[in-house]
Amino acid sequence: MKPPRPRWLAALGLLTACSLPASAQPPPAAVSGPDLGAILARVAPNADRKVLQLAASAMRCALRRPELGVVPERLGVIDYSRPSTQQRLWVFDLRRQRLLFEEWVAHGRNSGADRTEHFSNREGSFMSSIGAFTAQETYVGGNGYSLRLDGLEPGFNDHARERAIVIHGAPYVNPSAARLQGRLGRSLGCPAVRLTVAKPLIDALSGGTMVFAYYPDQDWLKRSQLLDADCGGSLAKR
Repeated sequence: MKPPRPRWLAALGLLTACSLPASAQPPPAAVSGPDLGAILARVAPNADRKVLQLAASAMRCALRRPELGVVPERLGVIDYSRPSTQQRLWVFDLRRQRLLFEEWVAHGRNSGADRTEHFSNREGSFMSSIGAFTAQETYVGGNGYSLRLDGLEPGFNDHARERAIVIHGAPYVNPSAARLQGRLGRSLGCPAVRLTVAKPLIDALSGGTMVFAYYPDQDWLKRSQLLDADCGGSLAKR
C-alpha cells in the first residue's frame, strides 16, 4: 500500500491546478462541438437563432486558425439587422454557458438612422463595419475607458484599428431617450454602449474575445473566410 501523500503536497497540487491561466486550460467542449449555436440560443432566447448559428460557425473556424488569437472562453455578438432601439449586443461566457450581457449598442452616424443599413471599411466614412473582430487591449482616451478592435475580415473590417473602431461608453446610448426620438444616438463608427455597463462589458471582452457583428450583407456572407465551409481553405490548415 502506498503511503498517504503529505497534506502540504496535496495542497500544492491543488494550488497548481487552480492557478493555471485560462489559456492553459482546455477549451470549453461546447465550442468545438456542433451544438454551440443551440447553447447560445438557449441562454439568449431573445437573439436571432440564425445569427447565433453564424457566430458559432465563425467562432469554430477562428479557433482552427491560432494566428488569429481568438480565445475560446467568451464570445460577443452584435446583430445590426435590428434597430438601435432594441437590445442587439450579447456577451457569452462559453465555459459556464451563461449570458453575461444583453445590451443596446450604437452604430456609425453614416450607417443609418434607427436601422444600420450602410457599412464601410474606409477611414473617414463614419460608418460601422461588419464581420468578426478580436477585442484586444483596453486604454483610456477621449471617450474614457475603451477597447481596441482588430478586424479579421479582409475587405470588410481589417482597417478597424487604423480607423480607431473601439468599444466605449457614450451618454448618447440611452434607451429612454431613444424611445422618445426613435433611435439611439450615433457614433463615428464605433459600437458604443451605455456608460453604466461600459467598464464591466469591456473587461469581459478584452484579451482576444471574438466580437461577431452581423448584417445580412450578401457580399460579406459569400466572401467571409470565417463563414466559408472550408474555413478559408489553406489558411485554416497552416
